[in-house]
Amino acid sequence: MPRRRHVLKTLGSGAAGMLLGACTRAARAQPSRLVVAAYPSIDQVARAAAPAWRARHRGVGLQVISRQVGDHHTAMMTALATGSELPDVMAIEVGYLGRFALGGGLADLAAAPIDIGAQRAHYTPYAFDQASLPRGRVVAAPCDIGPGTMLARVDLLRTAGLALPHLQGSWDDFVHAGQLLRKRTGAWLVPNARDVLDIAIRSGLGPGDGLYFDAHGRPALQSPRFVRGFELAARVRRLGLDARVQSWSPAWASGIRDGHIAVVMSGAWLAGHLASWLAPATAGRWRAAQLPAGSWSAYGGSFLAVPRRLPARRRALAWDFVRLLTLQRQRQLAAFASVDAFPALVDTYDDPFFDAPLPFLGGQRARRLWRTAAWNIRAVTLHAQDDFASEVVGDALYDVLDRGVAQDLALRRAQHLLQQRVGQA
Repeated sequence: MPRRRHVLKTLGSGAAGMLLGACTRAARAQPSRLVVAAYPSIDQVARAAAPAWRARHRGVGLQVISRQVGDHHTAMMTALATGSELPDVMAIEVGYLGRFALGGGLADLAAAPIDIGAQRAHYTPYAFDQASLPRGRVVAAPCDIGPGTMLARVDLLRTAGLALPHLQGSWDDFVHAGQLLRKRTGAWLVPNARDVLDIAIRSGLGPGDGLYFDAHGRPALQSPRFVRGFELAARVRRLGLDARVQSWSPAWASGIRDGHIAVVMSGAWLAGHLASWLAPATAGRWRAAQLPAGSWSAYGGSFLAVPRRLPARRRALAWDFVRLLTLQRQRQLAAFASVDAFPALVDTYDDPFFDAPLPFLGGQRARRLWRTAAWNIRAVTLHAQDDFASEVVGDALYDVLDRGVAQDLALRRAQHLLQQRVGQA
């Protein structure tokens, strides 16, 4: 194209303005690049798709902007609120999804011409439901999921005269096995009593219930499931079965590496972290199992969303990238193999990769267990205050376990605080 200075010299100002305006409109209609905002390890998954993206859209580059999880979500909330520096595609971790979904800044992927509902059968049911809102709106596409699993040190179990099934019956069985472990090996059962609470409160959910709010949006911190969950956590602490360490702290990592913690309950992806960098020297000493008491729970998971304010042309390109990452079998399996991103695409679940033995888990074919969990997990209804509610529950549990506050008082205070937050006090 001629340089702007040459155009201005040879054309009248009106003609030049018309030409420049046409060029600007053409540039907007045909973007030169697609911008994806993500966090580790979704940024790696997005970059790995660059060759496939270039093959689909020649002349449209791919730029991946990566930030740490907290910074990323703060930046995305700001971009949606102000409409400035919006990416074409943004990754959202499930813990933030409620706040984003109910904020009104995300495009409805169920609306024409995208119509993600036509692809619903290809996504893991609970993950698709997690991003679905009333009246049929869908605000994000599942990219990967985190089926919950129990990872146990079988060497410690053997020393204590126990086996995996002793941990998988009722919660009473789980606690009893923990007592034997503590007595015979000196190891703690779990890193923190909060770990068992987070699973227990996912049992007994009614239709339409959220984790912290009922089907009508009212705080549910005094419901039977929270009462039972707090009682279980208090019992674990009273019997000295938790190491009293926080997840991802140095004490948590060293306890796992050194055999001072026998059981970790998390997403299936944790097995990959243990094998690659957290505790590679413990290979062969761990096995995977389903969560205790017949519980099914998800830990983490990523979604891809498109800002509502994008022009139609950019929105179409953004959706095509979302389809590439979430609905293409090859890309989903590649992410699973490279960063342990468990597929949200059920079309992958028949792949031989799920049957492969895992050396770190002593040759166990654990992906079969995680696939079963993925089918059994049920979605919980999102609420914009879920993140805040989680903090409130954590503070209430601290009051009970560390400050000696009566459980009913702690839950009543937490309920009232949450009611004030949502304007229901």
